[in-house]
Amino acid sequence: MAEERAVACPTPVEVALKGLCPHCGARTLFAGWVRFADRCGGCGLEFSRFNVGDGPAAFLTLLLGAVIVTLAIVLELTMHPPWWVHVLLWVPATAAAVLAALRVSKGALIALEYRNRAAEARSGDVR
Repeated sequence: MAEERAVACPTPVEVALKGLCPHCGARTLFAGWVRFADRCGGCGLEFSRFNVGDGPAAFLTLLLGAVIVTLAIVLELTMHPPWWVHVLLWVPATAAAVLAALRVSKGALIALEYRNRAAEARSGDVR
């Protein structure tokens, strides 16, 4: 008789960093760099039912924007480079940071939605 073991769900950090399915742990969460797959190829969990919205992008805009602007100000005040140095340095740095962090933050948010069984509120849910 085959013994079935319960598969432990991956942590939100594992889901975010490795692109794992929050249910079975298969590497099926993303179909592109930041685009979710429609469903997990391993367990069939429908990722399309989760709605991460623009939360990760808005959060990253504030967080990474503050970091990049702070670094640009420090560079300007300490070394006084020409304006084109700022363009060559901060535009690619910002784009790379946003793309890398967006994938991780979207993965973390979908894992937290799955773990907490988050759903949209309905008008009948309010008391």
